[in-house]
Amino acid sequence: MTTDEKPQAPHRTAEDKKLTRRVIGLAVSAAVGGFLFGFDSSVVNGAVDAIQGEFELSAVLTGFAVASALLGCALGAYLAGRVADRYGRIATMLLGAALFLVSSLGAGFAFAVWDLVLWRVVGGLGIGIASVVAPAYIAEISPKQVRGRLASLQQLAITLGIFAALLSDALFANGAGGASEPFWFGVAAWRWMFLACAVPAVVYGLLAWKLPESPRYLAQKGEGEKARSILATVWPKDDVDKAMRDIESQIREEDKAKQSSLKGNRFGLLPIVWIGIILSVFQQFVGINVIFYYSTTLWKAVGFDESYSLTISVFTSVTNVLVTLIAIALVDRIGRRPILLVGSTGMALSLGTMALAFSQAIITDGEPSLPAPWGIIALVAANVFVVAFGASWGPLVWVLLGEIFPNRIRAKALGVAAMAQWIANFLITVSFPAMSSLSLPLTYGMYAAFAALSFFFVLVKIPETNGISLEEAETLFVRKDKKRAGAATR
Repeated sequence: MTTDEKPQAPHRTAEDKKLTRRVIGLAVSAAVGGFLFGFDSSVVNGAVDAIQGEFELSAVLTGFAVASALLGCALGAYLAGRVADRYGRIATMLLGAALFLVSSLGAGFAFAVWDLVLWRVVGGLGIGIASVVAPAYIAEISPKQVRGRLASLQQLAITLGIFAALLSDALFANGAGGASEPFWFGVAAWRWMFLACAVPAVVYGLLAWKLPESPRYLAQKGEGEKARSILATVWPKDDVDKAMRDIESQIREEDKAKQSSLKGNRFGLLPIVWIGIILSVFQQFVGINVIFYYSTTLWKAVGFDESYSLTISVFTSVTNVLVTLIAIALVDRIGRRPILLVGSTGMALSLGTMALAFSQAIITDGEPSLPAPWGIIALVAANVFVVAFGASWGPLVWVLLGEIFPNRIRAKALGVAAMAQWIANFLITVSFPAMSSLSLPLTYGMYAAFAALSFFFVLVKIPETNGISLEEAETLFVRKDKKRAGAATR
């Protein structure tokens, strides 16, 4: 017996590596939706001032034009779960790609602010769909040993999309001599910023077309053998058998209980859904997207010209990509919870420093100006904040949203959590121009307070899910919630 087993070890190792390469390929293809998510949401950064001048907008209307895509994001996220449960994950990805393509063309040729807002909302629908279906799909095809790293690819793709958008913004603006200046074929540079999104939209659609359907979705639809055959292409054989038993057992229990609703006795929703919602809200209420939507305008306000401001924004996005790679390397080694706690601490301290720096601003002609050395301190603190966020709450919230919800409600619950995230993003984005004109120290101080609160939320509410199956993760959260309820009763 021992002699027979020895030759099998190298073969098994080679097979495991082959399966791992395939599942990484599938996860990367699905995560291209995250790239579009990051690109489409951040491309407006370099165009903000040009749009304001082109359509003669007030600060409030400028904020709404920037944030309008987020309304579409919220609706897209809410609908994505229902579409994904009815038509499948792949069909939902293809819908998202089509919306991205239409939006990029429409926004690029917008002739009025209402027209631009309309196409931004359409793009937001695509972003909202991508924000739900990609993490759900990646979680459902990934073996538990590498699920954290593969789920983190969603955030890595988002950061790469942000980088690509800011880089293309800088190239178009610098090439034309300003975002408002004409570029290729006499079309203004800011319009080319939006049109550039058409390329990754087409790529995403082609990749999604080639992906296999989610095995958990197929099992729910009664196609167990097809689900098994797909799992066998990405999971070790022993894990496939156990995974199929767990999925089929769970589906049978769900059929008996007939529970596919998100409703519960905690303010109308299940406790686990509220955990997902609060995680999503905290991810946005720390103000991360203020950096990526308004950073060019912000750095111009503290003394940098447009060219340098765009360059600083590109540098910040590169930092975001690099620290996301760190999170991917660590998430399956040291776990989700410690990384989130360290990230909350880093965000609170750096945001507090930014609030202090901007409290030293001198107002000249209605614009803030930071005296030395506070401008450099603010710049460093902003990048430390990006590091703390990008290595923790950026990728790990998507990891947790992909794994904490039970299979029967995963797509719907992820949709509700993502919708809450986009609504929170909208509130932060649309309020920043008005709040910053009132008081930048107060604005960043508020973000710092939310970062501090996020620390205590994780400490009390989030158990460790590293190295366990999706089904076990559900049990862990339910058990933690029941234990807390029992303690409260006593």
